[in-house]
Amino acid sequence: MEQIYTIPVNEAFETSAADHACGCPMCALYRKLEENELELILGASMMEPDVRIKTNEQGFCRTHYDMMFVRKNRLGMALTLESHLNELKDDLSKGLLSTLTGHPEAKPLKRIAALEDSCYVCSRVEFHFAHMAETVVYLFENDEAFLGKLRAQPLLCLPHYRLLLEKGAARLQKKKLAAFSELLSGIVKGYLDTLSEDVSWFCKKFDYRYESEPWKNSKDSVERAIRFLRADLHRAPDKK
Repeated sequence: MEQIYTIPVNEAFETSAADHACGCPMCALYRKLEENELELILGASMMEPDVRIKTNEQGFCRTHYDMMFVRKNRLGMALTLESHLNELKDDLSKGLLSTLTGHPEAKPLKRIAALEDSCYVCSRVEFHFAHMAETVVYLFENDEAFLGKLRAQPLLCLPHYRLLLEKGAARLQKKKLAAFSELLSGIVKGYLDTLSEDVSWFCKKFDYRYESEPWKNSKDSVERAIRFLRADLHRAPDKK
């Protein structure tokens, strides 16, 4: 039953089911994809002509520039930037006429605007991540063993809960979709109930009347709430 494209999804859901500290399995899948793309762009893919054409065109968002920078491959990053900046010089020089007319040229402005909204790494990760979300739905529909892994999840963050529901609605028949939605909603509701209690207890611990009470499971509740609400992306995996 297991295919090459289902292996990373199965592994992520198995890991999160076995160790609840791993959090949302979809976040873990996203981070793995992101890590792979960053390694490739500063390594094997850096000098490939077709990749260079795309990085020259799309550039990178600030988040991924920062994530590449801390990898300390300054030469790899500089080589990528060199050709990107040279291409930009050509594109923006087309606005030279504006210095004579006093009116900004449309093409350079469009080029800058497009660059602000594009990122090579984001586009690659989002493309593959969408397919992984579809694979979750496929496994739910076709792999009985996966159901146990899905039911055992400690949580799904809200953005990925929404994504899975959307993918399910696009693929599943009405009856299957109802079961899929019920299963996911149960995971989210259970975690949300627990998280709300933990955050409330965290707040109470700053009231002198609760000063001597134990913290229970609330010490990291603020961090967990943020990860639940906004996903847990853009961080390097823990070093083994």
